[in-house]
Order: sequence, then structure tokens, then C-alpha cells
Amino acid sequence: MYLEDLTLKDFRNFDRVKVNFDSHINIFIGKNAQGKTNLLESIYFLALTKSHRTSVDKELIKFNMKIAGIHGTLCKRNIRFDLKLLVSNKGKKAWINRLEQKKLSNYLGTMNAILFSPEDLSLIKGSPAFRRRFMDLEFGQINAEYLYFLTRYRQVLQQRNTYLKQISSKKASDPIFLNVLTDQLAGLAAEVVHKRVLYLDLLKENAKKAYAFISDQKEILDIEYKASFPEFDEKDSVEKIYKKILLSFEHVKVNEMRLGTTLVGPHRDDLQVFINKKSAQEYASQGQQRSIVLSIKLAEIDLMHQILNEYPILLLDDVMSELDNIRQKNLLNYINGKTQTFITTTDINSISQEMIKIPRIFRIVSGTVSEEK
Repeated sequence: MYLEDLTLKDFRNFDRVKVNFDSHINIFIGKNAQGKTNLLESIYFLALTKSHRTSVDKELIKFNMKIAGIHGTLCKRNIRFDLKLLVSNKGKKAWINRLEQKKLSNYLGTMNAILFSPEDLSLIKGSPAFRRRFMDLEFGQINAEYLYFLTRYRQVLQQRNTYLKQISSKKASDPIFLNVLTDQLAGLAAEVVHKRVLYLDLLKENAKKAYAFISDQKEILDIEYKASFPEFDEKDSVEKIYKKILLSFEHVKVNEMRLGTTLVGPHRDDLQVFINKKSAQEYASQGQQRSIVLSIKLAEIDLMHQILNEYPILLLDDVMSELDNIRQKNLLNYINGKTQTFITTTDINSISQEMIKIPRIFRIVSGTVSEEK
């Protein structure tokens, strides 16, 4: 798949701009705070209806304006899709081929994008929340059912936490209602965990191959799911996971009522990464961390192709300067001919000359976009 064109209206620092893209490599050049990352962000937002930089959608609307619009033409399996998103203080609306989608979940999955930004280097030594968000964003793109169970889980989790806070502050005391919420949450948690493990298993096999390619077969990468409840086995069925989570809730019940929060579930799970069976979180060098994250991103591309029979669009947000020439070359060789790629940079010289043989280059200055011939 590839994005043929993009039109923005009152998005971030852009008034109105229309850009036609190359189906292979596109480079956005500009100094800091000119809008190159905003342009990349708009492509990501068109795919996922979320920003990788903020959780507050109204920040995407140009100052003093009420609505931001993103409109793009996606080519997928030789079919064109007319995609449109509007963002306002009231929320988001989405259209596919001029038909408004009643739910954003119906829109998601039409366009797939993988983002690699400097923040992703925190995937190894960053917080568990960062790794959970990574799983939810990527797995949600490839499976609507995962997205459904995750959304329902978050809704019931919020209900249960609210009720636990009421119990903690002596404003409620109905054990039956708490049990109902607990049972619902355990069922949804089991579905989320089971699907995470399923897709993680596929992802890590692709990541192992990518890492072996990058490290010249010298090191072995492995990724494991770290559950927040005991005796978890990655081969467990949904029913087994449900029973183990339910039992864990029973064990932490007193603490949860005292603290007013849910202590067990996928919102507290994590990933563990290993190099040659040693914890990457503890022992990986900076170079190894870069190689691991690069391998995971490359694995995402292959996983999407494996599941969807389509390669996603690749977005590289100011990461080329973070990768040495060898890693840049490995990245190029791996994605060669597979994906439409968008790259932001402040300096074209930071990108390997091998990358810029036949790109389409755009210069961004104060919210204006011009193509360099």
C-alpha cells in the first residue's frame, strides 16, 4: 500500500497544503519547529486516528481554529481509498470513500503505518507503560478483535477502579457488585493477554531473524511476555488465563480495596527482552539497544505483511541521525522495495547516500511545503 497524496487544513502549523508523494521514498527536510514532524504526524494520524506525540487531539488543531482536516488517497491492492478525518473540540469523525464511519473502529485497519522515532529507543530501557502502548498500537492495527477486547477492558477497568476508590473511601461496600466487575474484567483481560501473546510470538520470530541479519548472526534476540499474575504460561488457553487472573484477584482483593485500584491485569503487564539469554534491559549496550529496536520495527513490517498480505507504510521520524551507516544500510537492505517510506531530517547529509538515490524531497519552512527538483 502507499499514500498517493495528502491534503491538510488547519492541522498544527499548516493552513492548507496538498502534497503528492512518491510510492517509494519521500524525505521531509526542515529545521526544527518548521513542520516536518507535523507532516509525518498527520500521515500517522490518518492511519491510526491517534498522534504519536500527544493524547490530546485538540492540540492538532491550528491555533485559533475550530477544526483540523486530514484527507488522503490510499492505494491498496490496486484500489484507491479516499480517507478523511476531521478533528474538533467535540471529537473525531472519519470517512472512507465519502461514507462516514459510525465508529472509529470501522475505519481503523484501512491504512497501516509503522512509526520509528527517537522515543522508540526507550522501548528497551523505558517504562513498562511504553512497551504496553507499543503492543496495543501495533496489534490493534492488525486485529480488530484485539482492539475490541482492549477497549472493553479499559472501560470495565475504569468502572472497577472507580468502585474500588469508593470502597477505599468507605462510600461503597457491595461485594456482589465488585465480584461482577471482577469477573467481567478477568474475562476481558484473558482475551487481551491471549491475543498479545499470539501476536508477540509471531513478532519475536520475525525480530529474531531481523536481529540475526543486523548482528551478522553473532547474537540471539528473544522477547517474553511478563504477566502481572503468577504461574502464567505463554501456551495457556484463554480459559486458563481467565482462571489464573481470577485467582490472583482473590489474592490481592484486600490490598485493592485498601488502595482503591486494580493491581492485576494487562494494564500492568510488560515485555522482557533478552540478548544471548541476558536481560537487555539490564545489560544491552546503546548500540545493541538501537539494533534491538530496529529489529522489532522491521519485524512489525513483516508481521503486518504476514497477517494482512500488505506491507505497511513506514515513517522514520528523525531517526537516521541516530543510526550509524551500517545500521542505515541494514535498514535499507531490509525494506528495499517493500514499503513506501517517509523520512524527516534536519540535514540530508545525515542520511546515507545509498538512501537518497531516487527519493522525492520536500522542504518544509514555516508550515509551507515545496518539492525540490
